[in-house]
Amino acid sequence: MANIASQEKRIQRAERERQENRRYTSAVKTYFRRLHAAVEDGDADRADAEHRALSSQIDRAVLRGSVHRRAGARHKARAARLRASI
Repeated sequence: MANIASQEKRIQRAERERQENRRYTSAVKTYFRRLHAAVEDGDADRADAEHRALSSQIDRAVLRGSVHRRAGARHKARAARLRASI
């Protein structure tokens, strides 16, 4: 455990930032599961809506820095391929 006040603050800040990053990455996973469910049900309209929402979430996570930009591009490509499979 840190014995310096500034280092203790830095540890607290890192934990806060880690939790925020997890919120973004978790949201991306949730939206991807929703897209997958819509595709499995064969509902094209719902799949389109979920795909738009997922793309938006991925863009937000990349902009925030929670997801690397190339990982974000990979996620969007996989989502587009899944959406096209209907």
